[in-house]
Amino acid sequence: MDADRAEEILPATNNGPCAMSETNATPMIGRQLARDLADVDPAVADAIRLETEKQAHKLVMIASENYSSEAVLQACGSVMSNKYAEGYPGKRYYGGCEFVDMTENLAIDRAKELFAAEHANVQPHCGTQANMGVYFAVLKPGDTLMGMELPHGGHLSHGHRLSFSGGMFNIVTYGVDRETELIDYDAMAEIAERERPKMIVVGASAYPRHIDFERCRAIADSVGAYLHADIAHPAGLVAAGLHPNPCPVADFVATTTHKTLRGPRGGLVMCKEEHAADLDRSIFPGIQGGPFEHLIAAKAVCFGEALTDGFKAYAAQIVANAQKLAGHLADSGFRIVSGGTDTHLLLVDVGQHDITGKDAEGWLNSAGIVVNKNTIPFDERSPFVTSGVRIGTPSITSRGMGADQMEAVACWIVRALESGGDDAALNTIAGEVRELSAEFPIYDWRL
Repeated sequence: MDADRAEEILPATNNGPCAMSETNATPMIGRQLARDLADVDPAVADAIRLETEKQAHKLVMIASENYSSEAVLQACGSVMSNKYAEGYPGKRYYGGCEFVDMTENLAIDRAKELFAAEHANVQPHCGTQANMGVYFAVLKPGDTLMGMELPHGGHLSHGHRLSFSGGMFNIVTYGVDRETELIDYDAMAEIAERERPKMIVVGASAYPRHIDFERCRAIADSVGAYLHADIAHPAGLVAAGLHPNPCPVADFVATTTHKTLRGPRGGLVMCKEEHAADLDRSIFPGIQGGPFEHLIAAKAVCFGEALTDGFKAYAAQIVANAQKLAGHLADSGFRIVSGGTDTHLLLVDVGQHDITGKDAEGWLNSAGIVVNKNTIPFDERSPFVTSGVRIGTPSITSRGMGADQMEAVACWIVRALESGGDDAALNTIAGEVRELSAEFPIYDWRL
């Protein structure tokens, strides 16, 4: 924004009965607000530039990351960031909320339509806070909470001892079958019967298969427990009809909005109407203050995009790419946990090749492919080392890559892992990755 435009928005004038004197006037305020980031803070601008180059030139295959649309990014960086709006639409503790009410109501209505939900709260700042809001709505400290074991694919907020959830509630866990590496629903039912949890959490951050929410509902009903589904990872697939939807059967459903949904970083929580008042009170004023209305506006954009046929086709390509990639890696001799994937992610057991997940992550990053080390079920290595890597296809699918590119990506992954960390080999792969990345630009980045 140039100085003339800044003066139009924040004019420095001495006219009118309340005008400041020449001595007290501050005509430079508008120009200061309009200054470019590179001028105001070159260090931050440089970090953003480097991150931009990384995202443009490397293949980002972190399963929990994606590229938001430019429309979503515009909403994230809008003047909605300037507005305080404690409360809910029509019931705010601040004045001047008529326009943020418009966007928040849009986000709520679109979320309910997208997931066939009875009630939606779009204010959680992240997925963990969405889960916290659910717990605090109906549980008391010391109540028994049952969640999936972290090494089997669960999430910290589902009861890990280092999370608030593990410190506040009595945690019992379930996991996957050692042979199939699929959720052991029979064992889950036995544990529930023995421990009598007040809430059962289903969902995961590193589980590549569909979840049988109907079966989980029956288990919860058998012991009188609430059922809470965390769909942070497959939410976009759920919205597209490619993964079972827990909203018709679960008491509560939480998700993030930035993974397969391809929206801004944030949270969303839905529930049955009977729990709506308790949930809303739990979110605000229970665990949060003013909502981030710029991100809520971006969530509204994201949900609107996810309601289109184009998004459904995109979600289908995510799954097709993950399955194609898993197949190529398996054909190259790498074991895929659970034998494949139904979703956007796959877990690769690199330990069978005497490679640690930590080394694999580092080698692949040097080769221009960004993944994360990850424990696999019954992993004997620590979470800081691991025997696996988690690979996701949402981001590269957003770039427009399809089945033809998955063969090349799999080949690069295998070459990098078989290189033993050889710098020359990894640099060669990185150059090839950069060439492919240039064919599939993300935004109109003039780098």
